[in-house]
Amino acid sequence: MSRLPRLRSTNARNTLKDNNNGKRPNLLFVFPDQMRGSAMGFLDEESVLTPRLDQFAKESRVLNQAASNFPVCSPYRAMFMTGQYPTRNGVVGNCNSRRGSDGYELRSDARCWSDVLADAGYSLGYIGKWHLDNPYPPYIDCSNNEGHPKWNEWCPPERRHGFDYWYSYGTYDQHTRPMYWRNDAARGDFHYVDQWGPEHEADEAIRYFENENNAYRDPDQPFALVVSMNPPHMPYELVPKQYVERYAHLSDEELGIPPNVDPAGTVGGDYFRQNQRNQLAMITGVDEQFGRILDALDKNRLSENTLVIFTSDHGDMLGRHYDVFPFEMNINKPSPFDSAMRVPFLLRFPGRVAPGSDGLLLSTPDIYPTMLDLLGLDEAISDCVQGSSLAPALRDEDGAYRPDYQLYAEPGDDRPKGIRDETHTFVVWIDEKGVEQQWLYDRSKDPYQIFNYIKEQPGKAAEMREALGRLLAAYDEPWIGLGRTANYAGSD
Repeated sequence: MSRLPRLRSTNARNTLKDNNNGKRPNLLFVFPDQMRGSAMGFLDEESVLTPRLDQFAKESRVLNQAASNFPVCSPYRAMFMTGQYPTRNGVVGNCNSRRGSDGYELRSDARCWSDVLADAGYSLGYIGKWHLDNPYPPYIDCSNNEGHPKWNEWCPPERRHGFDYWYSYGTYDQHTRPMYWRNDAARGDFHYVDQWGPEHEADEAIRYFENENNAYRDPDQPFALVVSMNPPHMPYELVPKQYVERYAHLSDEELGIPPNVDPAGTVGGDYFRQNQRNQLAMITGVDEQFGRILDALDKNRLSENTLVIFTSDHGDMLGRHYDVFPFEMNINKPSPFDSAMRVPFLLRFPGRVAPGSDGLLLSTPDIYPTMLDLLGLDEAISDCVQGSSLAPALRDEDGAYRPDYQLYAEPGDDRPKGIRDETHTFVVWIDEKGVEQQWLYDRSKDPYQIFNYIKEQPGKAAEMREALGRLLAAYDEPWIGLGRTANYAGSD
């Protein structure tokens, strides 16, 4: 079986350390849960208010075609942490009590990017949603564990992969009264906070930067801080009124009902209309809290030597494309449509990465090696990483590698497989009778992905199907279809 090469930068990066008074750059990685790549005001694709992201975009490299390769919470997080696709890292579905016997959780022995930074002397902090551990009995007594399956679980210190400051939970969706475990808290010693989750997590990030009495990090070492906000994840109504009020004067039609939403009176159409306003309000709230975090970086004179990334684990169809495919598809996720697969990705690194808009086809496993390369640690990237460093392309180096495709990597013979390039999305599924069904969306002509061009563009479909097979083989992801396998031995 062939493999795609994992590319590293060829240039030495130790000058980063030398140019910053002997201290390596810091890292701030902020990612809300379930935010579409189109849901930022400066793109003019949705009626959403994001003034801080609009300003941040002017200072950042905006990757407007970044993708979540399996747009579900736990699989994304495992790809992000390990630089590996789901079948390799073992997280092939969401972590919950149904998955305990299957081992669908982040492996303790995985070599995560955070382990690399810990070994390099970084102080590491994690704030917010983790969702990489399976619940086990006796289950934590909380609302996300009241039904079946159970969702929320504590992460023991030995499974935190180098994060020495911990203020987190597994998955808990009561956004206006979130719960957390802090640092050395035992499994039963979680606490609740009467505050909207993103606001509270921004408060905690600000305290991390201020670092009073050095209680949060070693001030003599670089830091890497992850802030993982749950909104705009459902339930959408759990959002402060101050954000909802910013949209109160607009009707549903004025907010915008895209053509890939069904009419009122349908399942998908009603779901969209019932939830769009609150979801946009959540995104505006996340935007405001992200702005507060950026302000704290400035106030503490940390901005110039900090790589800041804003992204999301996946998007949210919010009822779009409901019942398009014959296979079961979640009303929110996972889906190969752009509303779920395309995510925001804004990267600011003053003096190292020039601002601008970029169609670079970044995939989730690429984040690990790209971040380490930008931080000057490309030689420390684990050999088990499947993603490629795109740092040379971000630095505008001549001849830098730019991927041609992004894989839709949902494991399982009964699940669709897909591939995405700059203009098209190709999806293939083997139905219960063993018949292969294909969809080809030409996003350059049909950005809402409504029309199937499979008959109009057979050459493009064949090209993408062949590339899909190559990528599945290269990344050890199973080929499609009822036990069938494709032999791509000897391919590039």
